[in-house]
Amino acid sequence: MSLINLLRKIKITASMQVLLLLLLLGPGTAATAEEFITLSSTTSTQNSGLFDYLLPKFKEKTGIDVHVIAVGTGQALKLAEKGDADVILVHDKDAELKFVKKGYGMERREVMYNDFVIVGPKNDPAGVRGLKDAVQSFGKIAAAQSNFVSRADDSGTHRQELRLWEEARVDVKASSGKWYKEVGAGMGATLNTAAGINAYTMSDRATWVTFRNKADLELLDEGDPKLFNQYAVILVNPSLHKNVKTEAARQFSDWLVSPETQTLIGSFQVEGQVLFHPNAGQAVTAK
Repeated sequence: MSLINLLRKIKITASMQVLLLLLLLGPGTAATAEEFITLSSTTSTQNSGLFDYLLPKFKEKTGIDVHVIAVGTGQALKLAEKGDADVILVHDKDAELKFVKKGYGMERREVMYNDFVIVGPKNDPAGVRGLKDAVQSFGKIAAAQSNFVSRADDSGTHRQELRLWEEARVDVKASSGKWYKEVGAGMGATLNTAAGINAYTMSDRATWVTFRNKADLELLDEGDPKLFNQYAVILVNPSLHKNVKTEAARQFSDWLVSPETQTLIGSFQVEGQVLFHPNAGQAVTAK
């Protein structure tokens, strides 16, 4: 009698049968069945549908499943620092370089880019439409005291937004709770809030394009090189955390920057728009 037929005759649940099979067939089989890596990444890469498009292809090629934790870049880096991820894909170059310099990460490689956009009410009370100057746009929003919704979640988007306010010489903390609204949430929730109160905000293009509840919001300002948005993949340093799956994580990193996957990234579209532009190994710094 075969092992499987024997288990069928034993009156135990199906899940217990699977567990017994794995135990009887040996530890190698169990390890193969559970082969996965943890990727700490951003809400924009997840919510845009890019991972749903890419990750099944990686699993088909390698047999490795990728478990995604989608948070803001700041939180993604903190998770990696604690060893709660094997690899990260984030978008804040300054923070990424510090992460590597401090020894938390290694082998930072640029993968793709898109850009940030400034969206706001159709009637554009601050008059920022078409300026192509993010700092000037922010200055005009502050001068008009028009409602602006900030993610305020230490994400890459939030960090870039704060840099622009600083360049515009606007102290947004002094206006917190007044015209400057801090939600402490992801891009989708921030856009929902902006739509609800007819306010300005800054979004990554991928989330804006895929966002459905636009209400009276429109894309008003884009094209400033300061709105450039680079994504990079970084391996978590295994010398700090012995649980990190470096070999499998490196396979994923190698796959992301390979010509095959770069072509896949460039072919990913929503509503006829390319959301991420591949640039592994290229010296692209502005749109």
